[in-house]
Amino acid sequence: MRSRRAISLRAHHLPWNSAGNLADNDLTADDVVRETGWVFNNETGDELTLKAFVETGDKEVQRYIRLLQLESFQFANSTLLEIGSGIGRMTSSFTNRCKSVIAADVDSAFLERCRQTVAKYGRIERLGTLHVANGKSLSIGDDSVDMTFSYITLQHCQPQDALNLVGEAIRATRSGGLVVLNFRTWVASDIVLVPLGVAVRRLWKLPLIGRRLARWRWSTRLGWQANRLKPDTVLQNFESKLVDIKIFHSVKRQMSVAASRAERVKTVPTNRINPSHWWLVAQVS
Repeated sequence: MRSRRAISLRAHHLPWNSAGNLADNDLTADDVVRETGWVFNNETGDELTLKAFVETGDKEVQRYIRLLQLESFQFANSTLLEIGSGIGRMTSSFTNRCKSVIAADVDSAFLERCRQTVAKYGRIERLGTLHVANGKSLSIGDDSVDMTFSYITLQHCQPQDALNLVGEAIRATRSGGLVVLNFRTWVASDIVLVPLGVAVRRLWKLPLIGRRLARWRWSTRLGWQANRLKPDTVLQNFESKLVDIKIFHSVKRQMSVAASRAERVKTVPTNRINPSHWWLVAQVS
């Protein structure tokens, strides 16, 4: 039986709507992973299983706790908000570590699958969900969580939506808590990728071919080239609300901040971060 859910008509939400329609049907979670794996881990195929899918999320949670120097954070006593949970690839791991977890996503069908995934591989009694219907604001109170985490989500939003969600993350996180947010920045290939992304998103809106294009891996990977945000762009909006600011980036590229804030922001080159990605890890003031 299909659930009632709000469907966003904004172009960059169409792949999630398409995958959400599948997730809303009477498919097993394994089928959802096999048919729409490109939404979550850029893979599809009959051999994929939900178990293997969740295991990749657990490995990445462990990796980023280490790479982003989060080992001292008291996960066991904390509430974590995950912006862009999908069907729970990393959420299950967080529920096994945290006192409670709030999974937030633009598609409510994903959140239903997320609950099923966590019930099987995590701690369902620790999970709450939050539907981000408009893709830019969170229906959650101020100072509600101890950490807000987001991975490979903000890059798929329109620039202002992404910045709005950063503001929402800071608002929802208590004073002294952490925001741990992943972004994508400019690389040479973006000279081609960004214009192609704009073109594909326009095609997604065409009724005859848009739905099909929004389900194919090649077109979604192009269409998701929705924004590129430099550290300075984010910090100029939110630096005053943060302390102990760290920018983690790949050792394969230089990443700096404006001289006016260099003393307050630490840039940390590290291995195993994509050269086009960077992370903001900061304490809410």
